[in-house]
Order: sequence, then C-alpha cells, then structure tokens
Amino acid sequence: MTDDNHRGGDAGGHERVPGRQRRRFPGISSRAYEHPADRSALVALRKLTGFDTVFKALSGLLPERSLRLLFLSDSVRVSDAQFAHLNTMLRDACYILDLEKVPPMYVNQDPNPNAMCIGLDEPIIVVTTGLVELLDEEEMRAVVGHEVGHALSGHSVYRTILLFLTNLALKVAWIPLGNVAIMAIVTALREWFRKSELSADRAGLLVGQDLRASMRGLMKLAGGNHLHEMNVDAFLEQAEEYEAGGDLRDSVLKILNVLPRTHPFATVRAAELKKWAESRDFQRIMDGHYPRRDEDGDTSVSDSFRQSASSYADDVRHSKDPLMKLVNDIAGGAGDLGGKLRGRFTGQGGGKPGGGTPGDGGTPGNGGAPDDDPK
Repeated sequence: MTDDNHRGGDAGGHERVPGRQRRRFPGISSRAYEHPADRSALVALRKLTGFDTVFKALSGLLPERSLRLLFLSDSVRVSDAQFAHLNTMLRDACYILDLEKVPPMYVNQDPNPNAMCIGLDEPIIVVTTGLVELLDEEEMRAVVGHEVGHALSGHSVYRTILLFLTNLALKVAWIPLGNVAIMAIVTALREWFRKSELSADRAGLLVGQDLRASMRGLMKLAGGNHLHEMNVDAFLEQAEEYEAGGDLRDSVLKILNVLPRTHPFATVRAAELKKWAESRDFQRIMDGHYPRRDEDGDTSVSDSFRQSASSYADDVRHSKDPLMKLVNDIAGGAGDLGGKLRGRFTGQGGGKPGGGTPGDGGTPGNGGAPDDDPK
C-alpha cells in the first residue's frame, strides 16, 4: 500500500489531508478499468499487424516534436524543484498503477481548467494553471490518476491522431469530399474518445480511492470553485434528470449536442463513475482480483467485441432516455408503434386512446445541454 503523509496546509493554498493508506495494483492491465467500448476498440487496434509501424511512420507528419519543444520552452516541467506536490502525485499514481516509466508532466499557463495526455512515442501529461488552482489535493490526485490511466491504456497515441485529424479537417474544409471523409473518421474517433474518458475516470478513482473527491472535481469543472454552493447528490440528480427528461425531440438534441464533443458531459461522467464504484467489478479490483498485463497478449478480439455489444445492449435496456426506451420497446415487439412514436415526440402518453399506460410517454422537460466542458 502507498502512504500519503501530507498534513495541514501549504503556501499555495492547497488543502492537505491526513495521511492514509491506499491500495497498489501490481501488474494491473488497463483492461481492468477500461469501458467495454473503449477496450474493444483498443484490443482490435493492438491486434492489427503492422498497426504500430504505420502510426510510427505517421509521427513524422504529426506535430508531436513541435509540441514537446513548445511545452519544454514555454511551460513549467514538474519535478522535485517545481510543483513538487504535483510531482509527488504523479510518481504516486504511477506506483499505484504500476507504470514503470513516469511520463513527463508540464504545467501550462492557461486560465481554462484542462488536462491532457498526448504523444506517439512517449506520452506527456499537461495540466493548466486553471485546473491546478481550481482543485484541492485529493481532487487533483484523481485528475493525475486519470491522465496516468490514459498513459497506461495507450490512449495518448490515438488522442494525438485525433488532434492531428481535427486540425487537418479545418485545413481541407474547402475540399468538397476531403473534409467529409476526414470528419467521418473524426466523428468515430470522438465516440471512442468519450468512452476513453470514462475509462480514465475509473483509473483516477483507483489512484485516489476517494469517490467523493472524484465527484467534487467533476462538479467543479461544471460549476467552478464554489463548492460551498454545490452539492454532490443534487449534481447527480441533474444527471438522472438529463437522461430521463423530455421526449424524442430532446433525445435527438442530446445526440446532436454530444457529437462534436471529445468529453461526455460532467454530470454524465459523475453518474457513470458512481455506478462503476458501486459495481462488483470495482470491488474485485480493490480486493486484488484483476486482469494482469502479462495476460494482455491472450485477449480475444471477439470476446472484447461481445463484451462491448453486451454493454451497449445493457445500457439500452436500463436507460431512461425516451429514445432508448423506444428502441427497447421495438426490440421487445411492443405494439402500436405509431402511437408510441407520436407519444414520445410530443411528450404525451403512448398507447391507443383510453388504453395508454400512465407514464408511458416521455416526461416533458428541457433537453438543452451545457457548452463543452474544458477537460
């Protein structure tokens, strides 16, 4: 176990908490915490013959070397001499997740709270001053664990590719078909990217081992540094209202709102993380039962895809979203499809006149979504 002995306060105003022991996970595979959709995509990519070679060849086209030089020249590199408390968190996170090579970490002057892990050859972690100033120590520990989770999963490679393709799409926007082809790839990568964020949130929880701190961090990303004005339980209620509220029109708007985003909405991330923290999978990891890295080569692509498909099907079955409920009804052979469609689009009861079930239609409500969160 690792022991955190920081106490009291520091000159920078970061909250210090009493020392406590946290579990370590020797040899843990990233498969232990990866979201099924994220895991299946990664397993398939890793199994492709020559995949690494192709992306290494692309590295000459990507701005990776330029980014490394930029951060080295115009940001502060975390070390024992600079941002020592972040350096301690970084080394601790790598120790807990058993990541042998500690990735370099930089603090970049930017008031927007953000963090990222990028790089093809070797991952680098960047956090902004806005994030460092926003979060207390335990919240920041979860974020550092989040980024180390990206590094352990190999996400930095695909995130760098997405960054490159997004920039490329802007440059070729004037080409009629070129932009369409690139944006199709970008859209698919963004769907994977959003699932990879859920995976990294789980890694952050394994490192911090403090669910409330992870919740607070996500809540601050949504509402700023006014913790005394916010409540975690009320924040989670927002996620439930967002999922269940409205009718089919709101369901369509939710899809359109999330398509251009690289990150899921903050309330959704909080709800997903809480659900995983209460699952048997999480408890098994905490008890020391988890997939090992030395077993990764035996992972079946088909098994991973089946798990991913099962996860999506389970989401549809248990979702309270009007569109997902309709999909579930259709799959279950529900009758009066026309009536249900009318009801779900208008927010009214779905069945035949006089025969509808109370509450069958969607609940009227706002389908609006907040602007893209920075992290």
